Amino acid sequence: MHYKTRYLTFIFFSLFALSHFGVHAQTKRQLQLEERRRELQQEIRQITNLLFAGKKEEKSVVSLVEDLNYKISVRKNLMRITNQQANLLTREINSNQSEISKRRDRLKVLKDDYGNMIVKSYKNRANQNKLMFLLSSSNFQQAYRRLQYIKQYADYQKEQATIIKEETEKLKQLNQDLLVQKKEKQKLVAENKAAKSILDKELKAQETLINSIQKNLSKFTAQIKLKQKESEKLDREIQKLIREAIAASNRKAGKSTKRATFSLTPEQKLLAANFTSNKGKLPWPVASGVVKMRYGTNPSPIDPTIKIKSNGVRIATNKGEQVRAVFEGTVQGIMTPKNGNNAIMIRHGNYITVYKNLSKFYVNKGDKVSTKQVIGEVITNKSSGDSILSFGIYKDSSIQNPSHWIYRL
Repeated sequence: MHYKTRYLTFIFFSLFALSHFGVHAQTKRQLQLEERRRELQQEIRQITNLLFAGKKEEKSVVSLVEDLNYKISVRKNLMRITNQQANLLTREINSNQSEISKRRDRLKVLKDDYGNMIVKSYKNRANQNKLMFLLSSSNFQQAYRRLQYIKQYADYQKEQATIIKEETEKLKQLNQDLLVQKKEKQKLVAENKAAKSILDKELKAQETLINSIQKNLSKFTAQIKLKQKESEKLDREIQKLIREAIAASNRKAGKSTKRATFSLTPEQKLLAANFTSNKGKLPWPVASGVVKMRYGTNPSPIDPTIKIKSNGVRIATNKGEQVRAVFEGTVQGIMTPKNGNNAIMIRHGNYITVYKNLSKFYVNKGDKVSTKQVIGEVITNKSSGDSILSFGIYKDSSIQNPSHWIYRL
């Protein structure tokens, strides 16, 4: 019986260790999902505040469709994450229920064996038998070994009693955890049900807006193409200025002006290295905002056949929001095209950050700027009612994805 109980104890703790590892992995994933869910909830609040709060009468139909599409996309993502959390909780609940059942069975075996051990000791008048066991020793060494055995057996009994007590508490805690998990799952399911109701209303509003656009689709399509054409023209001008700056740096260093990269001084090399080391950690160019369009080619919200190319990110923000330099550097240039899409270029060694759609400038060409220094204000489009900052990053003349550089962009 003694060895059988020890074997059961070993199996008990081995299974506990394996189940604990699985639960830990699931809990880590649950924390990651919860963090992402909170981020998406915050993003929806920002979208509501920045794009929908009392601004409908100022916005164009196209802008409203873009905003609603964006909000719907984020809400769908939120529902997907919430559903993943609920599914993970279901697996954890099932795992816990299975673990509770196994623990109950194993605990019953331990208690039964321990009870039998105590009953047997009582029936055999344990103290008297121990004394006779010692007195019947043939020599001192044998008596010593028997004394050690008696001591170990007594310690083992105490150990078993402690194990049973501890495992009873763990079983109690597992039951409490199970109740918490079930309540949390109910909460998540209720949240997704409420989100689905809101989503249905948003999809209906989207359908209504799309139908109103379809009546004048060619007109709205022409507007989008014109905006894209103007944006591409400004991007070409920016790239031209960057190439000219690269050529000027090489001319000054006595190198070929056909080189595609900046010729850097030791100070500029250090600045570029510092900029590189902050990849993924740079601050946002505005204190408050949501990314309305990401880097790359994006389909138009009103006509998927039209592709909108974005050389950076477009951040929706508050009216008159201050624009900040994302890193220390020197103002390379200020652009004021006729369409009012004003821009500032800041050089950081062989990197250049570009801030477009500004109404005011607080810096001049050649000025030294520090990280988070206010350099201007975002313009509010009179026809759409949007306050959108277009932000881009270049390494020499190569366009970079800002999402790789700005913290949680």
